[in-house]
Amino acid sequence: MAEELSYAIVTPYSIRKSRTGGIIARLISRTGLDLVATRMIAPSRELVEKYAESIVTDPEPRHRAIQELIRAYVLKNFMPSEDGTRQRVMLLVFKGEDAVAKIRGTAGHIVNERTSGETIRDTYGDYIADSTGTVTYFEPGVLAPPDPLSAETNLRLWASYSDTDGGMLDQTVAFPPGSNVEKTLVLIKPDNFRFPNARPGGVIDLFSRTGLYIIAFKVHRMSVSQAEEFYGPVLEVLMDKLKDRSAEQARTLLEKEFNLNFSPDTVRRLGELLGPINGRENWEQIVKFMAGLKPSECPPDQRNLPGSEKCIAICYQGIDAVRKIREVLGPTDPSKAPPGSIRREFGQTIMVNAAHASDSAENARREMAIINIAENNLKPLVEGWYSR
Repeated sequence: MAEELSYAIVTPYSIRKSRTGGIIARLISRTGLDLVATRMIAPSRELVEKYAESIVTDPEPRHRAIQELIRAYVLKNFMPSEDGTRQRVMLLVFKGEDAVAKIRGTAGHIVNERTSGETIRDTYGDYIADSTGTVTYFEPGVLAPPDPLSAETNLRLWASYSDTDGGMLDQTVAFPPGSNVEKTLVLIKPDNFRFPNARPGGVIDLFSRTGLYIIAFKVHRMSVSQAEEFYGPVLEVLMDKLKDRSAEQARTLLEKEFNLNFSPDTVRRLGELLGPINGRENWEQIVKFMAGLKPSECPPDQRNLPGSEKCIAICYQGIDAVRKIREVLGPTDPSKAPPGSIRREFGQTIMVNAAHASDSAENARREMAIINIAENNLKPLVEGWYSR
């Protein structure tokens, strides 16, 4: 069976209720599909109207009635408010065999929800009708295409507006005057993507405890040059930090092997010699973990190409965003992280520790610029896929 592209749109209500992590966890783990692109979009009136027009396609009366319900929902809930404030939606694009049917099945039925929580709509959706059958409340949680043709039509449509309506949505949320509003960066690291699983969504779900707002969201593959720049400040720290450890390890091995005793000055000189070597090797391992290759092993013509490792880059906005995110993340060493923190729940080692978060607003700006978090990698993916 040939591979397909499909999508899921996380609704404004699901985003406001911080259900994004749970939805992503189910979409990845229950479909086994590859999450290949994401984009935060604040739909314009024009996009909403065109998307609504494309929804009702089924000639069968029962299915058509559901599609008309969805169209009415979109026109009401995706449309900019009267004061011009736009809603935030998240478009998730998946690739794989039978992708459209798998996403649709994981999203679930609009009307016939089960109470077991098997589908996304079982848990996050609502469909309430009165005794006459009139729908009094409806929230689908996510929207997904019913067939491959609809998937192509709507992906092309959303991609065509993804530059003008998407990217860094830092003007969509209002804050009280004088608030310490910050933006900070989170990277969901490659160790969460070794195979399709719920971990990426689980990490995002824990970050939702901060009450912050997701305003940018991107699937990203770091190049070696990006990883070098991103982790550049870490290199000098490691080279200095590992002097004492390297010296002590070398002293122990050499004294045992040659039956010698080293003076404190000799041990110090060993540290000065070996610390930079050990520090650089540890730093190269970090770059490899994030980009797939060590800098010393990367051919020059591949340094700026997207790496083999995938992560998710998220920009959170809100009051004291940097502090709140780092408190939920926990310290670098998972064994020292408090219960309930992300690194305690999902981390394994100092390097394989689930997520990165900026340690200051200034570093957040630097890091977001390096990975170009507002970059639109959705549009070229969709256009390239359907022009084959």
